[in-house]
Amino acid sequence: MINLLLEPLSFEFMRNSMIIIILLGILCAVTGSYLIVQRMGLLGDVIAHAVLPGLAIAFYLGIDIFLGAFISGMFSTLVIAWIQSQSKVKVDVAMALVFSGFLALGILLITLLESRIDLHSFLFGDILGVTIADVWRTFLITLSVLIFVKIFYSHLLFYTFNRLGAQAIGLPVNWIHLGLVSAITLAIIASMQAVGVVLVVSLLVGPGITAYLLVKELHQMMGLGAIIGSLSGITGIYLSYYFNVPSGAAIVLVVTGFFLLALFFSPSQGILTRPQLIKQFPKGGFRNNL
Repeated sequence: MINLLLEPLSFEFMRNSMIIIILLGILCAVTGSYLIVQRMGLLGDVIAHAVLPGLAIAFYLGIDIFLGAFISGMFSTLVIAWIQSQSKVKVDVAMALVFSGFLALGILLITLLESRIDLHSFLFGDILGVTIADVWRTFLITLSVLIFVKIFYSHLLFYTFNRLGAQAIGLPVNWIHLGLVSAITLAIIASMQAVGVVLVVSLLVGPGITAYLLVKELHQMMGLGAIIGSLSGITGIYLSYYFNVPSGAAIVLVVTGFFLLALFFSPSQGILTRPQLIKQFPKGGFRNNL
């Protein structure tokens, strides 16, 4: 058993992938928790696909593609906010429009600029191909986001659950929103190489929503989500190594598995264990009451 755990770690690419997935598990759980409690999970999907035009332009200009991705992702959120403020269009509809529009623009730019971006890697990820430079970049992003959340936690907490109240007492809600969106965009950019754009939202939302079913406080949700996300990532990489399956898909399936376990067996909110259900079927269970 110990050999099964230690054998993959003899390879440098496996050690790099393990480190980076632990960092991403922490980063995505912290940023994703805010998306969940604000009911803005779709925003992560929008940003994840909106980075494609920035990637294509940055690659064509010969600059850091992650800088291009960040600018493009941030711009997409500004477009959503502008559409919402200038019309009666609901935010979910604006997100859907921006999502499809930016994705189509990215594909068009890749074709017109004859970009050599590896779309397969971009869409589905390749965590086993990360380098030590990727590890350090992810570490710096994670550290920066954690410092931001630690310093402004009370403001972020108030803004998350009562935006109008936060505005009424004079908190800079626009700057807080910008900071949150920046942190989410950075988390998505850092996660792209691990699981790809198609699956990044699962890593961003899955561990947090699993923790949401198990704990009651936001800080507990972020902490437990970080553990679940990191454990899911490590398990997915081992499955990828031993069964020769795509690493990104394996990680996401493990995340989904943990969510289903919490959905059915959470002590307070589980489908099979919630107090109301136990009270309704006290002795005979389901079988005797069918």
